Amino acid sequence: MKKDEIYMKEALKEAVKAQQKDEVPIGCVIVHKDRIIARAHNQVETLKDPTAHAEMIAITQAAAGLKSKWLQGATVYVTIEPCIMCTGALILARIKQLVFGAKDPKTGACGSVFDIPKEKNLNHRFKIKSGMMKEDCASLLSGFFKKKRKLTLKT
Repeated sequence: MKKDEIYMKEALKEAVKAQQKDEVPIGCVIVHKDRIIARAHNQVETLKDPTAHAEMIAITQAAAGLKSKWLQGATVYVTIEPCIMCTGALILARIKQLVFGAKDPKTGACGSVFDIPKEKNLNHRFKIKSGMMKEDCASLLSGFFKKKRKLTLKT
């Protein structure tokens, strides 16, 4: 199994944790020097905080662990394409690479709705690899929202 798949499976484990807490199932791990230095899942509902996305929480953990505001050399694995907020944070953190699973046709900021990392005037760029285990990532999300819609129709 390739390294990217191993780390994306870890991000998927985080997404399942989110789902078990009735959070949108998105998971993230950050890898630096072949070691996971942060892992997180969405906690927007739990914390009542619209910024408590998996990526944001993982960035905070990784920065604390490295004792640096910059995550140079780090690769971020996330189950869905980051939104504008999270993409901005990844740029500010100066990550090396982003690997994500499913595209987000509603709020994706790395190619779907917006393509923030390709903006010419930004002071940092990072590599992007999309579609890593996209079926697994997408089915977790679609299953979650399908269940939510069923519950809404029953009430």
